[in-house]
Order: sequence, then structure tokens, then C-alpha cells
Amino acid sequence: MKVNIKKEGKKKTYNLINSWSDVTLEKWISLIDLEAGSKTKEAEETIATLSDIPRKLIKELSIRDVAIIMKKLAELQSRQDTVLTKVIEIDGIEYGMHPNLDDITLGEYADIETFIKGGLEKNMPELMSVLFRPVIERKNEVYTIAAYDGDITIRAETMKKMSAEQVQSTLFFFYNFVIGFSKIMPSFLIEQTQEKVKQLQTETLQNAGVGSA
Repeated sequence: MKVNIKKEGKKKTYNLINSWSDVTLEKWISLIDLEAGSKTKEAEETIATLSDIPRKLIKELSIRDVAIIMKKLAELQSRQDTVLTKVIEIDGIEYGMHPNLDDITLGEYADIETFIKGGLEKNMPELMSVLFRPVIERKNEVYTIAAYDGDITIRAETMKKMSAEQVQSTLFFFYNFVIGFSKIMPSFLIEQTQEKVKQLQTETLQNAGVGSA
């Protein structure tokens, strides 16, 4: 998207992002961090991050021009694609979202839970690196991803290149899964705990000779 800025009688054209898909996860995180600060600083950093307008010129823009640019950016965000893309490509490598979240392992869920409790805003690359892993086999829409080994440091850096649009649709999808899963998980844990207690009681009685001939 082009934006014309007139300064000292001369007009120059600069570039804004064309769609929200142009915004990477890394840029989006930096924008989220700004929301706790002043509105003027938020506007300055947002325009600097999502355009090629020189920072010096941004500070010299009129409030009216800033408002117009921010409105254009808000319109782009409101038109973002909310359809979940389960296989994405970054630097020539395909990464697939966990094909079946119902089969997620306890280790994966524990790490996800840790990242969420530690602050979703700053741990989004880590969360995405758990949910998205290299595709090792694919046929049409069916695919298999690499097993989870907990080593996500490098992949988390790669996930920063995901588009904010992809991340938001993934978070929405995952949020709905967690809501449903949280209704099952407590009762599942209670059942498993009760079974374990019964097992321990039986083993204790047997070891003590109770019930033996």
C-alpha cells in the first residue's frame, strides 16, 4: 500500500504493508509490547515497523497524517484472513501444525502450559514451535510431522518469521481446543489418580498378607 507524504512543498511516496499477512510474528510481538506504553510512542513504532517511512519523518508528521496512516493499518488488520493454514513454508521448509491435537503428548502439553503461564505474548514463538514441526511425509492434505523432542530453541527463532495472520488463526483454533480439552482433563486426572490409589492399596494389602490363604 502506498502513502503520499508532503513535506516542504515536495511530495514523496512511501510503502505501507499490503496486508496483515506481511506482518511477521516477530513484528507483531513488538507491536503487542507497545500497547502498555504511551499512545504517541505506540503510533510512532507501529508506523516505523509496518512501513518504510524514515523514523525522523514519522516524528515530523502531523497528528492528522498519523491518524490516517493508523486507520489504514487498522483496516488491513480487520481484513486479515482467519482461515487456519495447517502447513506453512518458511525458508523453503514445510512446517505442519500438529495433525491431531487430541493425540498431543503429556510432554508437549506440559511445555505449552509452561509457555502460556510464562506469558503468551513473549512465548508465542516457543508455542508455535511446539505446535508446528517439520513435515517429514505428505500426500495431498495428509501429512506427518517430526516427533517432539523438546528441543525447540532453533525452531522458535524460525517461527518468528511466521505471519501474524497465521499465528492468530492458530491461536484461535488452539484456544477452542483447550476450552474443550480442559473440560475433559480434570476428570481424566481424577480417574487416573483414583485408579492409582486403588492399585497402591491393593499392592499394600497383598504385601501385608491380607487376603492370602
